[in-house]
Amino acid sequence: MMKYCACVCALLFCIVYSVSADKPSSSGNRLRFAYDVDFEMNFDNREYSPSKFSGSRTIFGARLTPSVGLDLKEGRGGTHSLMLGIDVMKDFGDSPVAASIVTDGNTSELSGSKRNWDLFHEITLYYRYKLTKDKSDIGITAGIFPRRFMRGDYSRAFFSDSLRFYDNNIEGLLFSVTRPASYYEVGCDWMGMFGVDRRERFMIFFAARGELSDMFSLGLAGYLYHFAGARNVSGVVDNALLNPYLEIDLSGNTGLQRFDFTLGWLQSFQNDRRVDKPVFPHAGEFTVALGNWNAGFENYLLYGTDMMPFYNDTDAAGNTYGDLLYMGEPFYKVRMKGSGPGFYDRLELYYEPDISDFLSVRASVVAHFNGWSYSGLQQVVTLKFNLSSLLDRRTSAGKHKKIITDSNNLPGWNI
Repeated sequence: MMKYCACVCALLFCIVYSVSADKPSSSGNRLRFAYDVDFEMNFDNREYSPSKFSGSRTIFGARLTPSVGLDLKEGRGGTHSLMLGIDVMKDFGDSPVAASIVTDGNTSELSGSKRNWDLFHEITLYYRYKLTKDKSDIGITAGIFPRRFMRGDYSRAFFSDSLRFYDNNIEGLLFSVTRPASYYEVGCDWMGMFGVDRRERFMIFFAARGELSDMFSLGLAGYLYHFAGARNVSGVVDNALLNPYLEIDLSGNTGLQRFDFTLGWLQSFQNDRRVDKPVFPHAGEFTVALGNWNAGFENYLLYGTDMMPFYNDTDAAGNTYGDLLYMGEPFYKVRMKGSGPGFYDRLELYYEPDISDFLSVRASVVAHFNGWSYSGLQQVVTLKFNLSSLLDRRTSAGKHKKIITDSNNLPGWNI
């Protein structure tokens, strides 16, 4: 590990030295030393004992993802970036314990891999191109890069809060276009390379949003997830999800910080090719949010069928599909009455003080209901610090209110 850290530091030093030695070219191109720092702490206490959708647990940890690199600004207006960084992540309290404490025969808590020097989760390395042309901001990102570069609006049926925290990076490609009243993105995340026991997995995702007026907006999000087999595990499962929605924003007419409604439809196509019986889960999702003085509530109501019908099914080797096939919140396994639809409701009360342009803090209490049954409670506190978030203050819990120009310009020093 020490050799590994020394190699990374040496590479970073070479990057900085090479930039400092360069001069602006006669064509107007200019090199900059670029840097970015992202910190997140997440406390999420989940008390789900009343339900069987998900187990009770406490997620409490932090991550730091610094990166440095080069910016090359073209005379024609585009900017090329090459960045290298590291993702350091720690679950609080996850440290080696003495052997005398272990009484159940489980020795995994003795592993030296839990020591501080082994918290380097993943290397990030990516290329990014940004161009402003007319009224459009065009962005292309390729490599291993932070998930926060995705700025589309995705329901929790797509990605759960725990996945966003633990799977912090995209491995693939992202293309985005930002207009004064619209935003579009499409990308590919390659999650698994074909191996002996490792499944080949990849996802193509997209999102679009456009403002029809100050009050009405239309949006669309979707993905195609290919969950293939491995050398020792045959079989392929297709999982596609589409979510069109209409948002009605009344905040401008009421003087409130937030007062909006969203009417959406979730339509899925899923097929386990081993049994070749395609299914079409579907549901309507209605949200309402009301807030002022940096506090408020958000309510999500889903009415429809089970969006995760293969969750408890097994592959040819007897492994349960579970959250390898479904990355959304497990509560979208809607409990239905007989063959009819059922509903799920999520109510969140939050407080999000305006502390700094670089810092966002959110404290909330979340109650879950399936049918008429109480399914559990969460207490959540998140703290996020990021140098590239000046113009985009959205949290992962809610939709942004206006289309914003590309805010991921990396701070840098001109050389």
